[in-house]
Amino acid sequence: MLTGKKILLGITGSIAAYKAAELVRRLKEEGADISIIMTESATRFITPYTLETLSGNKVHTDLFGDPLSHISLPENADLFIIAPATAHTISKLAHGIADNLLCNAWLVYRGPAIIAPAMNEKMYHSPVIQQNINILKERGVKFIGPAEGELACGSRGVGRMVDVSVIVDEVRSILGNKDLEGLKILVTAGPTREYIDPVRFISNRSSGKMGYAIAEVASRRGADVILISGPSNETPPNGVSLVRVESSGEMFEAVKSRFSECDVLIMAAAVCDFMPSKKYKAKLDKDNINSLKLNKTHDILKWAGKEKAHRLLVGFAAETGKKIERAKKKLREKNLDMIVLNDVTQEGAGFESDTNIVTIIRGDGTIHEYPLMKKHAVAGIILDMVKEIRDKG
Repeated sequence: MLTGKKILLGITGSIAAYKAAELVRRLKEEGADISIIMTESATRFITPYTLETLSGNKVHTDLFGDPLSHISLPENADLFIIAPATAHTISKLAHGIADNLLCNAWLVYRGPAIIAPAMNEKMYHSPVIQQNINILKERGVKFIGPAEGELACGSRGVGRMVDVSVIVDEVRSILGNKDLEGLKILVTAGPTREYIDPVRFISNRSSGKMGYAIAEVASRRGADVILISGPSNETPPNGVSLVRVESSGEMFEAVKSRFSECDVLIMAAAVCDFMPSKKYKAKLDKDNINSLKLNKTHDILKWAGKEKAHRLLVGFAAETGKKIERAKKKLREKNLDMIVLNDVTQEGAGFESDTNIVTIIRGDGTIHEYPLMKKHAVAGIILDMVKEIRDKG
């Protein structure tokens, strides 16, 4: 997501400075080139050597150590992050006080900026600190956090630096490619539950991870995303409109009511194929259950294929075995533009995994096979193909 992007990271003197090491590692994994400025106080909490090792770049700490670095570092940056940011530094940034390298670089910088505060709760809620934060917000600075939790002083409250993953998500949102801007994408995710009685239901092992990954990546790339999710423990992505459902019938109604407004439907949900013919209002005595009559559920994707008009449809086929012909048949019969096939018996490609191994079959008959990769990477490939097909008309 961040390959070729240059990020300038400022670290100030908070005990949360140790989190900067993880932030640098995560941003490097995304492909970013990271330059680091530390205040003198920050070096008391984490060493420059640690951050130089992780970033692969020299860490700058002294305004006079590298002539004109206060000009060259911010001028070359695509994004300026200060994490953690103390009350002292926030106040200096708000009022243009430039008595160290970090504050001098801030005055030169002209691009998007993120500040992640970290301080005691009483300091954070101080009227003067809130006023200084508002000054910076009015100038376009994005503040993330602070979070609530246990503080260094032993009390609990708002003041902890937010989790590194939250900052990384915001960086992706700011610097990521916006090539899907203007598209409305409807994504389904997770399993459905078909109730026998108030206690028992039929379901499957889908975690929703693949659908949530698609929704997250599509939103980062500028799409307007609606995520219709069955029961899932996944965290809803930022910037995505979430619609929670439980049964296949509820998912069908949610898709139907929003289908007309979307450009793309990506049906990643594992909708149950069967439902009990009768739902009992009270829990059944197990001794009275000898058999269970089942009816087929709504085939949502088949319905969408008949109603698709200009819309692009993506289906999924979770199989036990690499059943290409079976996936091709599903592609044809449901009038899809592409189908994503995965063999859930392969290690790393099954349910509840953060990775997947997929074969994508397109409507033009081409077959694309991919090795084991993170589900977010798979999501990116799927969305690349969606864009390519739409661009071709």
